Amino acid sequence: MTDTVQAPTLTPPTRRSRGYAAQVAREVLLRWGARVGLAWIGILAAVAVFAPFLASSHPWLILEEGNWSSPVLRHLTPTDVTLMAGFCTGLVLLFLRLSLPRKLLILLGVLVVAGGISAVTVSPPKLVIHEQYREAEAAGQYDWVLRAPIPYSPKDYLRDFGDTGMEPPLADDLRRHWLGTEENGADVLSRMVHASRIALAIGFIATGIALVIGVIVGGLMGYFSGIVDMIGMRIVEIFEAIPTLFLLLTFVAFFGRSLYMMMIIIGITSWSGYARYVRAEFLKLREQDYVQAAVACGLPLRSVLFRHMLPNGVAPILVAASFGVASAILAEATLSFLGLGLVDDPSWGQMLNQAVQSSSFNWWMAAFPGGAIFLTVFAYNLVGESLRDALDPYLKKKA
Repeated sequence: MTDTVQAPTLTPPTRRSRGYAAQVAREVLLRWGARVGLAWIGILAAVAVFAPFLASSHPWLILEEGNWSSPVLRHLTPTDVTLMAGFCTGLVLLFLRLSLPRKLLILLGVLVVAGGISAVTVSPPKLVIHEQYREAEAAGQYDWVLRAPIPYSPKDYLRDFGDTGMEPPLADDLRRHWLGTEENGADVLSRMVHASRIALAIGFIATGIALVIGVIVGGLMGYFSGIVDMIGMRIVEIFEAIPTLFLLLTFVAFFGRSLYMMMIIIGITSWSGYARYVRAEFLKLREQDYVQAAVACGLPLRSVLFRHMLPNGVAPILVAASFGVASAILAEATLSFLGLGLVDDPSWGQMLNQAVQSSSFNWWMAAFPGGAIFLTVFAYNLVGESLRDALDPYLKKKA
C-alpha cells in the first residue's frame, strides 16, 4: 500500500495590504476640508517657487536685431534655481513608490546639491534697472517682447512714470495694477506673489527647527523617564513661559531685522509642545513587546527611538506641526504689521501695515494681504483638523 501525496494547491497571491501612511493619506483626502487646504497650499507653493516668472519687470523673451535673449533667466538668483529644482523633484517623488523617509532624504540631497551648484554658477547682475526694458520697448528697440503675466517686479517703484504712490486697483488704465500699488508705487499683486515665499519659508523652517528639538528632547524624556523626564519637563516649562513675540521684539531691537533670526527664535521657542506629545507617546510605546524585543536584541538607542518607536508615535506630531506652521506665519505677519519685520523684502504683514499708515484707510492694502494671511492659516488649520480625525480613532467624525 503506497501513501499518496496530495499535490499542494496553489492559492492566488493576496493583495498587498495598504501601508499605514497610505491609509492615513486616503482618509485625509476623503475630507473636503483637507482637499481645499492642500489645494491652496499647493497653489501657494507653486506661486512662491515660480514667482520670478509670474511677476517680474524683466521680460521672458526678447527679439532684438535678430538675437534672442531672456532677461528673466539672466536675473535668476541661486535661491530661485534651488527652489525650482526642489519643487520639480518633489513632484517626481510624489509618483514614485518609495517610503516617506527615503523621499525626504532624496529631496534634501537635491536641495543641497542644487544649492551648492547654483551658488557657484548662478550670478545675477548686481545693478538692477527695472525700467530699462519698458523704455527700450517704447523706443522701438525690440522686434518682439514676451512679458510675465504681472509685468512688475516687487521692487519696481515705476520711477519712469514720474510721481507714483498709493493707487487703488485699476486706477490707471495705462499700467493696469490689478490690486493697486503701495506707498512707494510698487505693484501690490507682484509683492504679494513674492511675499508668499517668506510666509512659506518661515512657516516650514521654523516648524522644522521646533520639530527636530521637540522630537529629540521628548523622545529621551519618554524613553528614560525618571530623572531625565523630571529635568526635561522643567526645561519644557521654562521655554513655555517665554513669550515668543516679546522675545522677537527684543532681538529685533538689539540685532536688527533678519528673516533667519525670526525663523530660529520661533523654532526654539515653540518646540515644547512637540516634546510633550512625543513624551506622552513614548511613555506608552516603551512597554510594547516590539520595543522590548529591539532592546533585547542589542539595537542602539538611536535605532530604538527613531526607527521603531517614532514611526508609531508620529500621529499627534503631524497634527501639531500643521497648526505650528500657521502659528509661525501669524507671528511673522504680526511682527511685520508692527513695523518690525523685514525692511525691503515684501511681506504680507508689512503690506497690511501700510493700510493704516496714512490719514485715509487704504482698503486694498488691508483686504488682499489680510485675505492671503487668513486663507493660508485657514488652509493649514483645515489640514490639521483632517489629520487629527484620520489619525485618532476616538475623534473621527461621523458622517
